[in-house]
Amino acid sequence: MPSFDVSSVGFYVLDILGRPVSRIPEGGRADYIEEIRMTVAGTAGATGMDCAILGLKTQAVTTLGTDDMGDWFVAKLKKYGLDCGLVRRDGSVQTSSTILPVRPNGERPALHVPGTAMVFRVADEDLDAALDASVVHVGGTGLLKSFDGEPTVRLLRRAKELGRTTTFDLIQATPETIAFVEPCLPYIDYFVPSIDEASEMAHEHDPAAVAAYFKSRGVKNCLLTLGADGVYVAPENGNPFHLPAFDIEVVDTTGCGDGFTAGIIVGITEGWDLKRSTRFASAVAAKVAMGLGSDGKLVSFDDTVAAMDSLPVKAPARSYAHA
Repeated sequence: MPSFDVSSVGFYVLDILGRPVSRIPEGGRADYIEEIRMTVAGTAGATGMDCAILGLKTQAVTTLGTDDMGDWFVAKLKKYGLDCGLVRRDGSVQTSSTILPVRPNGERPALHVPGTAMVFRVADEDLDAALDASVVHVGGTGLLKSFDGEPTVRLLRRAKELGRTTTFDLIQATPETIAFVEPCLPYIDYFVPSIDEASEMAHEHDPAAVAAYFKSRGVKNCLLTLGADGVYVAPENGNPFHLPAFDIEVVDTTGCGDGFTAGIIVGITEGWDLKRSTRFASAVAAKVAMGLGSDGKLVSFDDTVAAMDSLPVKAPARSYAHA
């Protein structure tokens, strides 16, 4: 029996966010805004944090700097209840960090220092410990220079040999990113990219065509987040389906996709069918979008279930019935 519910492997970044920001002041002048936060973020970091908030026993697998930001990061992960036994520290680079001036509509341009994301690897002696979880989540392909490619394939292959369920997301995908992603696809049970990033790699734009592209290359379940249009799901078994997004007032979209992935992992752990898991994941994303940062207004499993059962849903902007 694995020691953890989920092992979240890869890209962890410290976000410094401010809102609302409609312009950068000229020269050395200052504008006044409503809120500034520092948060745990990243395609693995925010997903792991949200899993812990939602009650899963979670371990973090990443590299952070030996700087003050790395110290803050480890303390914050432990405060959320994540196990940090496989958080390695590297003094040669700073902790990955991003400044996010969040626009009034929730969009967030980014100023990013790659830092420790560039040197992260899972050492041979850490591999089986990193996979000591029922669900192994890999997040951040595209920014993990030392881990992208064969090291990621090796970890996912070993995860499947051990009978683990695998989930996978990436970040800042370009058409070239498919070279790193394609060898991973046969070892991915749940592929959870945004439609924008998946389209960049598949050279398709229709969700059905994008999902078919990845499933034909080995992915079992393809879940494409569509932003305000909800999510399109092509499951391993059964017919594809679309679920609309919840109708909420968006404060900040940072971490919504990471929260969605955490919701899917919770559904897997709970033994739910994919449609209920997807609905719950959409509620997680909605709770994240209601506040500033990767956790937003996400507070607990029970609160998120209540949101899933009570929040209104948007009318879909287009029909996905025949997608």
